[in-house]
Amino acid sequence: MSQLETVILANGCFWCTEAIFNRLKGVTSVIPGYAASQVANPSYKEVCTGRTGAAEATQITYNPSIISYDTLLEIFWHTHDPTTLNRQ
Repeated sequence: MSQLETVILANGCFWCTEAIFNRLKGVTSVIPGYAASQVANPSYKEVCTGRTGAAEATQITYNPSIISYDTLLEIFWHTHDPTTLNRQ
C-alpha cells in the first residue's frame, strides 16, 4: 500500500477548488483554509478586509500510486490564474 502524501495549494476560492479536487480518483481528503496569514486563525470576515495577508488554500491528501503530484499541479494550473486580483 502506498503512503499518502499531502500538498497545500493556494489557488483562490477554496470552495471551487475543493469541489474540483474531491472528484479526483486517488484524492482522499480536501480541506479548505487559509495560508500565509499574518493573523492567527483568521475568520472569513477578517480575510475579506485584505489586511491579514491570507490567501484561500486547500490541503489535499492523495495516494501517489493513483494520482501523481504532477497531475495535481497540472489541474491546479488549469483551474487557477495567478494574475487574478486579490489572489482569487
